Amino acid sequence: MYGLTRATLTLIGAAAVGVLLWLATTILPDDLADASLGGYWAAFGLVALGGLAMALSQLLGGWTKWGWPRVSSHVFLVGFLPTLVVGGWMLAAHEPENYWLGRHIRSWSGDLGIESLVSDLGLMLPAIALGIGLVFGLTFDTTGPRIPRRMKPVPAAGAHPRPAVKGNGAADGDRGARLGDDEAPTAPQPEPAPRPVEPVKK
Repeated sequence: MYGLTRATLTLIGAAAVGVLLWLATTILPDDLADASLGGYWAAFGLVALGGLAMALSQLLGGWTKWGWPRVSSHVFLVGFLPTLVVGGWMLAAHEPENYWLGRHIRSWSGDLGIESLVSDLGLMLPAIALGIGLVFGLTFDTTGPRIPRRMKPVPAAGAHPRPAVKGNGAADGDRGARLGDDEAPTAPQPEPAPRPVEPVKK
């Protein structure tokens, strides 16, 4: 059942990615340089949404531990934020026309000496947007099913502890012999039996 559920949701996630990619192609013109600013970011936003859908399909398919979803702060801070900064830098650097953000990113890339790298990665903008959405989806995790804890039974008042049992099932009767004389438990001495009373002769 688990394998069938995960396989079905994986197929649904892949189909969602395909639909979102197709929608992105309907927004962008044939030449990316002719795209409007809003159309540019809307198209790559749909591509990033496809990556998110793929990650969530695995989460809902139970590939982690089932349970309620939650956001992993460590993955968000260490994994997603650097990916968002670097990937967003690449996407902003290739904004069409000469808008403020793209113009400044290209200028800063030249100052940092990475202008050639940013230019070469312009061929992979859809993959970068998809990766941003995918990594964001991986920040979600599940808490796992809640297993009730078994409470140890509390002995009733006045109950005597059970004697220690060896591995063979016999009671550990020579415990006192293994302990020192000072540590060996002493049993209470039995009371003397009463003497029989002789009948009084008249």
